[in-house]
Amino acid sequence: MKLIEGFKDFVLRGNVIDLAVAVVIGAAFTGVVTSLVQGLIDPIIAAVGGSANLDGAWVVPLRTLHEGTPQEEVVGIQVGTVVSAVVNFVIVAAVVYFGILTPVNRLLALRKKGEVAAPAAPAEDVLLLTEIRDLLARQAGGTTPPPAARD
Repeated sequence: MKLIEGFKDFVLRGNVIDLAVAVVIGAAFTGVVTSLVQGLIDPIIAAVGGSANLDGAWVVPLRTLHEGTPQEEVVGIQVGTVVSAVVNFVIVAAVVYFGILTPVNRLLALRKKGEVAAPAAPAEDVLLLTEIRDLLARQAGGTTPPPAARD
């Protein structure tokens, strides 16, 4: 039963829930980025490079080890696919940084700036010594102002 309790505590911790939300949002955001790349960036590259999309562009053909391989099955390094993945990554990273991290960091800085540090309460031993001093002064016939008036 301790194992189940430990798992329950782990799952209900704020960090795990935040991570789960981030994964779901990231999965949904992948579709947006893919559409952006296919609808905007790929056509620009196609106009410059002459290929309809990056996946078929920039294939570096390799010679096969088999003599009887037909020409339609040319093996090659898919440079365009790698470039497309890098473009997707850069777009996602830029949106996450500029759209999420920067505003959150500014908000945290403003919140931290607005907080005023509360004055530290005197330690218990200091309060006790002050009370003893005041009692001794009253017994000796002296008049000392109350602690609130002195501070």
